[in-house]
Amino acid sequence: MSKLPLIDGVMKYIRENNSLLCMPGHKAGKGFLCTEAGKKFYDNVVKFDLTEVDGLDNLHHAEGIIKEAQEKLRDFYGTKKSYFLVNGSTGGNLAMIFASFNEGDKVIVERNCHRSIFNGIIMRKLKPVYIKNNFNTHINAPLSIDEEYFLSVLDKNSDAKGIIITYPNYYGVCCNLQFIANEAKKRGMKVLVDSAHGAHFGLCDELPESAVNLGCDAVVMSSHKTLPSFTQTSYLHLCSDDIELDKLDFYVSAFSTTSPSYMLMSSMDYARYYIEEFGREEYKKLIGMCNEYLKKINTIKEIHILNEEDLKKSECIDKTRFIINVSKGYSGFKLYNHLKNNSIQPEMCDSQNVILIFSPFNTEDEFEKLYEVIKNCNLDEIKIDGMSDDVNFQYISRGSTFPNIKMNPWEVFNKKGIQLGLDESEGCICKDAIVPYPPGVPILMPGEVISSSLIKEIKYYLHNETVVLGIEKGEKDNYLINIV
Repeated sequence: MSKLPLIDGVMKYIRENNSLLCMPGHKAGKGFLCTEAGKKFYDNVVKFDLTEVDGLDNLHHAEGIIKEAQEKLRDFYGTKKSYFLVNGSTGGNLAMIFASFNEGDKVIVERNCHRSIFNGIIMRKLKPVYIKNNFNTHINAPLSIDEEYFLSVLDKNSDAKGIIITYPNYYGVCCNLQFIANEAKKRGMKVLVDSAHGAHFGLCDELPESAVNLGCDAVVMSSHKTLPSFTQTSYLHLCSDDIELDKLDFYVSAFSTTSPSYMLMSSMDYARYYIEEFGREEYKKLIGMCNEYLKKINTIKEIHILNEEDLKKSECIDKTRFIINVSKGYSGFKLYNHLKNNSIQPEMCDSQNVILIFSPFNTEDEFEKLYEVIKNCNLDEIKIDGMSDDVNFQYISRGSTFPNIKMNPWEVFNKKGIQLGLDESEGCICKDAIVPYPPGVPILMPGEVISSSLIKEIKYYLHNETVVLGIEKGEKDNYLINIV
């Protein structure tokens, strides 16, 4: 047994996975070693582990170097104020929800949102009205929001105080955010955007427009997902006067540690510097390489990478992300494992898709390796077996219907729960959010009724060795769920 299990375990992982087609954006440090400024930071990073002492600054009352760095971030994105977040996009999502809404407010929420949005709804005691996502049956995945349907939801809920949207989703697909924001603002609603995967948007014409330029009130971005910044780092942008600045300041501070890491903050400053100085040119190069290998990989039998031709006119896609779709009868989970077995680490997978996230620090050798590994894949080895892949994505938020809501999520929080076998839970009210991770999107929320189809979907995720938060393993391979 190792004396240093975490350190030795991470080192072992690094040795076995030499093509990181996943987060974080700096790709094992390459994003720092490509510039002189980055090398300086990389070589001295441990020395940056400092606290709020004389000569430095305090994130919670920035007056010096942190204030200057955040102002440079604001000016680059063109916002009213921008914040460094050391508690990830989760802290930013919670802060903007608390600053924007009061207890009991009704909010319209895209059901495909991250679990941190739903946690904010519970903590703030909001009344959610969920928006369904368009479901593409060809690739078996959720895409965007139908505009006519969206307008009907707005008209039926004119008393809602705001709307919370994800842009882009985990598949890199972007809704028509400007249309959504304009329609919501006409009705006096605040527009909050979780753009965790869109910190690089707007850097060149080939990328979708940045959410900060599309009429929203507040936008959260995970700098670590696509930019050269440490895991756990994000930006929060205030884009309008409809959210009180004093409130947002308070909640950003309240949801942040009082001991923010200068290593994390400095990496965020570097990420902004990198995209400001090199972003346009380097992302154009990256997109050129993505386009080249998309065409090559799309010549492989039973494999198709999602592109703009697969989308509606109102949708667009992040061209630095590959959604590798396998034909019906084949398994995205098995293709994921095939890539892993060949030292390629994807971001995530579902029943028919494998998601890869590139940044300017992925090399052409890595693209070529990806192509060769997929080309040489034995298709017989990735055929589905056992439980049908038609289960995945057919029911809840990403499908055509929602679970039946019996209680508001916050009402369930204070109820005493009991554990029940998953197979015996049909018709019961769910106590905890049930969240396959990644991507971290709940398939069941507290207060919703557990249906047979949802039990089948949960078992499908477990069958494919996906981590499902809210589900515990009992004795004799039985799985347990909390109900009220």
